[in-house]
Amino acid sequence: MAFALIDANSFYCSAELLFQPWLRDKPVVVASNNDGCVVSRNDLAKALGIKMGQPVFELRGLLARNEVSVFSSNYEFYQSLSNRLMSILEELAPRLTINSIDEAFADVSGIANPEVWGRYVRDEIQRRLGLPVGVGIGSTKTLAKLANWAAKRWKARTGCVAYLRDRTRQEKLLRYAPVGEVWGIGPRLSKRLANELGITTAWQLANAEPKLLRRHFSATVERTARELQGIQCFPFVDGSPERKQMIVCSRSFGAKVFSLEQLERAVVTFAARAAVKLRQQASLANCLQVFARTSLFSPGDSYSGSRIIALPYPTDDTRDLAQAAIGGLRTLYRPGPTYAKAGVVLSQFVEHGTITGDLFAPKPRSNSEQLMRVLGFV
Repeated sequence: MAFALIDANSFYCSAELLFQPWLRDKPVVVASNNDGCVVSRNDLAKALGIKMGQPVFELRGLLARNEVSVFSSNYEFYQSLSNRLMSILEELAPRLTINSIDEAFADVSGIANPEVWGRYVRDEIQRRLGLPVGVGIGSTKTLAKLANWAAKRWKARTGCVAYLRDRTRQEKLLRYAPVGEVWGIGPRLSKRLANELGITTAWQLANAEPKLLRRHFSATVERTARELQGIQCFPFVDGSPERKQMIVCSRSFGAKVFSLEQLERAVVTFAARAAVKLRQQASLANCLQVFARTSLFSPGDSYSGSRIIALPYPTDDTRDLAQAAIGGLRTLYRPGPTYAKAGVVLSQFVEHGTITGDLFAPKPRSNSEQLMRVLGFV
């Protein structure tokens, strides 16, 4: 088996630079809703020590001294660009599963030379979209993710494409990579691994006693360690050890749907289900996409519409999501076609409790968290 992880480099920054290419050799950051905190940095901004999630007001002096360009986030544009990116990947990859707005896994098991394929994909996306991407290839999803990290870390040597084709190359990378760079580990877990078991590298995690990992942490950490050994534990379609970066709720209708009222009832249901999933993983969404289309097998009645809505603030409130979904649906709805499917897509997640407030931004609904908690028990 061989999997590839295709990931856009500093996606939000790269998207902004498509329209201002003269800034490519300058430090650039993108700020979250209402310019609260940093959500994307290019390499030059990272070199200045700017961290993800750092409040923008703390950086004003550094930004001014180093002439860093700061963009306000434009989630409708990013989602639209992501849709085009995934459409191209669907065309180029034998099998694809989207992992987040800017990355997707491809099953490249049947391809004779995955590294050549990876370079072709990188060049095609650059030519057709102008987006730089990194491609990591390994025998498991976790190794592919780590290979992608290596591809971007040593861009000059790898050309942003890395293939862990043999055990020697794989071991060399695992011995070098900090355990926090392993897919699904993250800062908090890496700190616990270091403090409780003395594990600081990916190699140490791969060789840790599986039962010990399960007892101290979880079965997911144990499976992550096995994946680093080349044993496939996370299925291609699902099984991510991380929080989902995109939540999709959609359904094909069993009966014919013509009216706006019927579609509204459906998308409100989808928004409510998506909100439950969002709250279960303690995330807040910045962006919602709603879509509706006719059957693919009725070309005479063909219609497909979608709208991307930037939410006024990061939210997991069912009422906010349902309101945005209905608003988008009303602008895409056309009377006449027989609608066969509709759905809601949530994306641009941030972790609950990590938001920097803004005095001038719209305020979230009061007591939202308490009400949504009660809804969870209903």
